[in-house]
Amino acid sequence: MDVSTCLKSLLLAIRQYRNNRSALNASQLQKHIEDVSGLKCGGVLFSGQVLPSECLSGLMEVAGDPNTSHALTGSIISLLAQFASDGEAKEALHSSYNFTGTLASIIHCNRSTPEEPLVLQCLNVLQRLTYSVRTQHCASHIHELISFLMQHVQSSNDDIVKACLGLMANLCRHDISVQSHIKSQSNVKAFYRALINFLGHNCLTVVVFALSILSSLTLNEEVGQKLFNAKNIHQTFQGIYQHYKSGHTLNCFMSYFEAIDSSLCSSAQSFLELLLQEVLVLLQSPDSTEGEQLLKKHCLRAGRVVDFLLVLCGDDALRLLVSQRLSPEVCVSQVELLLSYSQDLSGSTYTTSNCQLSQVCSKVILKTLELMSHLRQQMPDMETSFYRILQDQRMVTPLSLAMTSNCREHVQVALSILFEAAPLPDFPSVILGDSIAANNAYRQKDSELSIRSSPASEDVPFVGKSFPMMHAEPSGSACQSIDSLIEKLQNGVELQEKVKDVHMSEIIDVYEQKLSALACKESRLQDLLEAKALALSQADRLIAQYRCQRAQAEAEARKLASLLKDTERKKEDLQTELNDHLLEVERLKSDSQQLLEHNGRLQEVADQHQELKGTYNQLLTRYDKSEGMLKELQAAHISLTQQAEGLRKTNEGLKLQQERTLAEMAEQEQQIKVLKTDVLEKERTITGFQNDLRRQEEQIHEMEENISVLRKELNKTEQARKDTSIKASSLELQKSQLETKLEKMEEELSKHTQMIAMIHSLSSGKLKDITANLSL
Repeated sequence: MDVSTCLKSLLLAIRQYRNNRSALNASQLQKHIEDVSGLKCGGVLFSGQVLPSECLSGLMEVAGDPNTSHALTGSIISLLAQFASDGEAKEALHSSYNFTGTLASIIHCNRSTPEEPLVLQCLNVLQRLTYSVRTQHCASHIHELISFLMQHVQSSNDDIVKACLGLMANLCRHDISVQSHIKSQSNVKAFYRALINFLGHNCLTVVVFALSILSSLTLNEEVGQKLFNAKNIHQTFQGIYQHYKSGHTLNCFMSYFEAIDSSLCSSAQSFLELLLQEVLVLLQSPDSTEGEQLLKKHCLRAGRVVDFLLVLCGDDALRLLVSQRLSPEVCVSQVELLLSYSQDLSGSTYTTSNCQLSQVCSKVILKTLELMSHLRQQMPDMETSFYRILQDQRMVTPLSLAMTSNCREHVQVALSILFEAAPLPDFPSVILGDSIAANNAYRQKDSELSIRSSPASEDVPFVGKSFPMMHAEPSGSACQSIDSLIEKLQNGVELQEKVKDVHMSEIIDVYEQKLSALACKESRLQDLLEAKALALSQADRLIAQYRCQRAQAEAEARKLASLLKDTERKKEDLQTELNDHLLEVERLKSDSQQLLEHNGRLQEVADQHQELKGTYNQLLTRYDKSEGMLKELQAAHISLTQQAEGLRKTNEGLKLQQERTLAEMAEQEQQIKVLKTDVLEKERTITGFQNDLRRQEEQIHEMEENISVLRKELNKTEQARKDTSIKASSLELQKSQLETKLEKMEEELSKHTQMIAMIHSLSSGKLKDITANLSL
C-alpha cells in the first residue's frame, strides 16, 4: 500500500471513530496507525499538504480526548514520537499542531495516576520534543504540567523522577516566563530542597538535570549564591562528583571550572591540548554519500566547534596553541563543503528545515572565515587560503544573506569580512550587490504578499537567494540568436558583405550592448519567475497555516467549552465556600467572647504574679542577710581553724616538757574543750542557715515553674490572637463591622501583651540576679 492510500484510509478511520467511538472503530484506527508507522512517511506527513495535515489534526484531536482509551492514545503518541528528533517535523509538531499542549493535557487528565505507563510515555516524548525549543507559556495545560512536575520530582519511581527532571530542565532553560511561574509557586522552597538533595543522587543523569534546573532558577538569587559562589563551588561539585569520580579526577576538574576563572592559561594549556585533539576531529568532513541527514548534523556541530575556537582565539597564548593544532586544509575543506551544501539548499524546494539550515550554513561559513582571519598572522598558508576563498563567487550567497539578516551579529561579521574582501581584484562585488538588491526586493515582495493575503498570519522565515548573473544562460530563441550572432562575428563573412564601411570594433560594441540588454532582460524574467514560484509556495504555506489555524481554533473552542463547565463548577464551589465563611464569622464571634473572658483570667493571673513578686522580694532580702551572716561565720571558722593549728603546734612542744608542765597542760585541755564546744555550736548554726537556704531555693524553683506556666499561657494567647487576626483579614471585605470589633480586640490584646512582656522582662531580670547570687 502506498503512502497516499494509507493516509486516506487513516483519515477515514479517524472520521469513523469520531462519529462512533466503538471498540471496533478504535481497533480499526489503531491498525491503520500501525500501518502508517511501518511506512516511515515522515517527509509526506509534514510536507504541509492537505491530506497529511488533516490526518495529523485528527490524530491530535483523538489523542487529546480524555475518553480515548490508553492503548489508542499510546499508539498515536508512539507514531508521532518517531518524528520528534527530526528538526522540521519537531518544529511542526511543536508550533503548527500544538503536540506539546496535547501531551500536557493527557498528563493533566491522568494526574491522579502518575504511575500509568501512558503518563511516563508522555513525559519522555515531551522531554525529546522540548529540547532546545522555547515553549509557549500560554499553551494549554502548561501551568498544570509545571505543577505536576514540581509535585512528582520526589516520586518513588526513578523513571518518573528522571523524566520529570529532564522535562523541567528543558522548560526552564532560557525561558524567563516559566522560571517566574515556578518561583511564584507556594512550594518552591521545598522544590529547591529536593533539587539540592538530588545533587548527591546515585544516577549522574539525575544530578545533571537537577543542576541545570538550579542554575536556571537560582543563579542570581540567594540560593544560587550559596551553591555557585566562589567560596562554595568547590564543595558543590565535590558533593556531586563524590559518587562517580576519583579524588584525582575531581582535583583535576577543579584545577581546570579555577585556571579558567583566574585566566591562568599556562595551567590550562595541558587540558586544552587534549581538548583540541578531540574537538578538531569533529571538523573532519563527512562523506557526502552517507546522506543529507548526516550533513545536517555535521553543519550544526561544526558551528558549535567554530564558536568554541573563536572563544579560544580571544587570548594570545591560546590562539597560538590553536594555530599549532589547526591546519589551513581543515578550514578550506570545511568552507568548501558548507559552500556546496549551501548552494544545494538554495536550489532545492523551500522548506522550513532548508531555510534554517541555509542560514546556519551561511553563519558557519562566515565564522570559519573569521577564524581564518584571526589565525592568518600565525599561519602564512592560512592567509593565502583566506584570500582565495574570499574571491570565490559562491561567497555571494552567505554574504548577501548575512548583510540582509535581522541579526546584528551576522551583519557585523559580514561587514568585517567584506572589509577584507573588497580590495581584492577578483572579488565579485557587482554580483554581491545584485544579490543583496534581489534579497531586499524579495523581502519586500514577500512582506507585501503576506500583508495582502493574510495580515494576521504568522511570520514566515526569510530565505535569500543568490543571483549570479554572470553565469546566467539565455534560453529558447534568444539563446539560438545569440549563438548565431557570435558565430557570424567569428566568421566575419556576413558582416563584411553588408557593412563594409563600418569599423569592426564599433560593430562589436553594438552587439555587446545588445547581448548585455538580452542578459538583463533574461535576469529580470528569471527574477519574476522565481518571485512567482515563491508566491505560489507562499500560498501553499498560507493554505496549510489556515488549516492548522482552523484545527487550533476548533481545539480552542473545545477548550473554552470545558473552561465554561469548570467556571460553573467553580461558581458552585464558591457559593458553598461563602456559606462556610458566614458560619465561620459566627464562630469567630463566639471565639472573640471566649478571648475576652480569657483575658480577664489572665488579668487575675497577673495580679497574683504581682503578689508573688512582692513575696519574692522579701525572700530575696532575707536571703541577702543570711548570705552576709554566712560569710561572717565562714571568716570565724577560718580563724578558729588557724587557732587550732597553732594549738596543735603548741601541743607538740608541750609533749617535750610533759613532766614539768602537767598542771599547765590540764588547764590548756580545759580551754580546748571550751573552744570545741563553741565550734560545734557555730557549726549547728551554719547547718540551720544551709537548711533555710535550701528551702528558699525550693521556693524559687516553684516560682520559676509558675512563671513558665504563665509564659505558656501567654504563648497560647498570642497564637490565638494571630489566628484571629488571619481569619479576620480574610473576611475584611465581607464583614466590616466584625473588622472594627476585631481591631478593638487586637488593641486590648496588644496592651495585655505589652503588660505581660513588661512583667516577663522584670521577672527575667530578677531571675538573672538569683542565678548570679547562687553561683557565688
